[in-house]
Amino acid sequence: MNMATATATATATGLSKENKDTSYGGNGVTNRTNPPPRVSVSEEANSGPVSRKDAHTNGSAETTEQLKTTFRSKYRHIAAVHSESQPSCLSHDATEAPSFLGFRNLMVIVLVVGNLRLVIENIQKYGVLICVGCHDFRKSDLQLGIWLYFLIPCHLLIAYAIELVAAQQARNSRAQSKRRDGTSSPTEDERQKFLATWKMVWVAHAVNVTFALAFNSYMVYYHIHHPLIGTLTEVHAIIVWLKTASYALTNRDLRHAYLHPVKGELDALPAIYKQCPYPQNITIGNLVYFWWAPTLVYQPVYPRTDKIRWIFVVKRLGEVVCLSVFIWFVSAQYAAPVLMNSLDKIVSLDYASIVERLLKLSTISLVVWLAGFFALFQSFLNALAEVTKFADRSFYEPWWNSESLGRYWRTWNKPVYQYFKRHVYSPMRSRGWSHRIASLAVFTGSAVLHELLVGVPTHNLIGVAFLGMFLQLPLIQLTAPLEKMKSAHGKLLGNITFWVSFTILGQPFAALMYFYAWQAKYGSVSKSMAGPDTCPAAVSLATS
Repeated sequence: MNMATATATATATGLSKENKDTSYGGNGVTNRTNPPPRVSVSEEANSGPVSRKDAHTNGSAETTEQLKTTFRSKYRHIAAVHSESQPSCLSHDATEAPSFLGFRNLMVIVLVVGNLRLVIENIQKYGVLICVGCHDFRKSDLQLGIWLYFLIPCHLLIAYAIELVAAQQARNSRAQSKRRDGTSSPTEDERQKFLATWKMVWVAHAVNVTFALAFNSYMVYYHIHHPLIGTLTEVHAIIVWLKTASYALTNRDLRHAYLHPVKGELDALPAIYKQCPYPQNITIGNLVYFWWAPTLVYQPVYPRTDKIRWIFVVKRLGEVVCLSVFIWFVSAQYAAPVLMNSLDKIVSLDYASIVERLLKLSTISLVVWLAGFFALFQSFLNALAEVTKFADRSFYEPWWNSESLGRYWRTWNKPVYQYFKRHVYSPMRSRGWSHRIASLAVFTGSAVLHELLVGVPTHNLIGVAFLGMFLQLPLIQLTAPLEKMKSAHGKLLGNITFWVSFTILGQPFAALMYFYAWQAKYGSVSKSMAGPDTCPAAVSLATS
């Protein structure tokens, strides 16, 4: 009894002491041990009533917070867990969107594991199909490809000769006419004379570039058998064709501004052009740099870097080599069997099996395309820009977040987009054509170039690549409203539509059609896969 009384007395005494100890600092230490700091008379006088009030407020807040901390540590089972209204983080009315980084990591793991299973299954079913010496690289194909590589740029030299004559004529015309400083407009006679000269220059350039592309396409279609060599040659020819057209059109406008500047036009020219005004840009060195520069749009001057980082170049070229080997490996080991096994399904018009093959091919084609995109736009173009000291390296934007097809085509290949916008879309719009007509012209021209790029090397101009590009217009119209929607749901639906059309309806179908056309005409380009034991349907198609 006495012990219980003593214990209760001690407990009460301790609590009373604790309350006294926390009266100033709330930390269980008495004022005698930790007294409040003294303030001198002068400091108190200088602090004023506002400072004393703030100090008192801060001290009270600290004391209240310390009391709450002491209370929570003492009474641990009465904390208010549910103290405010809040939604679930995945609900639509959540104030902040949660991060899905963990799901992204999970998807990467699932993709790696799933594709690893496909790798094992593929090797067990087909064995190793990689064979360097099995590809039909004919000696005549290599020789003709190298010959065309050095012959194609000769048309750039012809364009230079045409512009050199036009520049000399412009110098003579300006020396003979009244000197202009941009404060007066050209007369009607001067305008007509310039247009007549431009017509002759335009005809000369048109004949030059048209013959260049037509001759190269003819040689690839009829005399280069291997599609890889033919593709590289055709790509080079199309690039030179586009660059030559840009060189002619840009110098046409620069020559007009040089001869007949309207009031204010000289000041409106891009400031960077003042470093090399027309006709000082008509030099062989200027044209050779444009040939190698990683752009399709001609300018007299480009932003340049100060030095070449050779370690950077080696890294980027190493990426190009590794990714090229990866693309070759995936194409030979995985894409080729799927394509070969699809031929008999196409012959029998087994639509369910064709759809299954397209879905199976979509994963492979997507991996190949992404690797090719990185190898070309990130690695190769950056290496080329570093060697040429080309400073503007915005070759693409984050197209993978595209909310519509139109956004994708504006961001994934900026060199081509900038070319068609500058030389086709903008001139048509300035002449009064509507947006739809100008867009139709852009996609029609792009569709023709795509058909040449795919159909000529494969020796099958079947129009699939042309239709694939041309039919982008209705898809762009359908997804354009989704891009303009402010809600996240519209943009999500637009991005899903883009990926579905891109991965399933686009590339796999085109690859299947051109492979089928190639097999029906020639059989496999790989000697090891053209035998009768590999795919009897392919042999029957090739010999029919």
